[in-house]
Amino acid sequence: MDWLSDLHVRVDLGYQGMQSDYHLDQLDIPYKKPRKSQKNPQPALSAAQKAVNKALSQIRIFVEHAIGGMKRSNILVHSFRNRTEHFEDDAIGVCAGLWNLVLSY
Repeated sequence: MDWLSDLHVRVDLGYQGMQSDYHLDQLDIPYKKPRKSQKNPQPALSAAQKAVNKALSQIRIFVEHAIGGMKRSNILVHSFRNRTEHFEDDAIGVCAGLWNLVLSY
């Protein structure tokens, strides 16, 4: 699939296979610490890899806080049982607008 090919995508370590599943030009994914083994008894990331991970986490924290702020509206947290078409999109838009209003004050 190439529907993400023109986007700059930032993901966390839960999306390790994203590069192989999608054709992405710009994918930012943190480095994973190597596993402990007999050949590598004390695995560690290099200083450059730690710096990249820190920079990515500083960007990602704003997104995580925005999602958490929108989830203060219970309509996004609980399952929605209405069958109105596209209502979920409208609910997310309203919750995002309300959260942006909270941030502006």
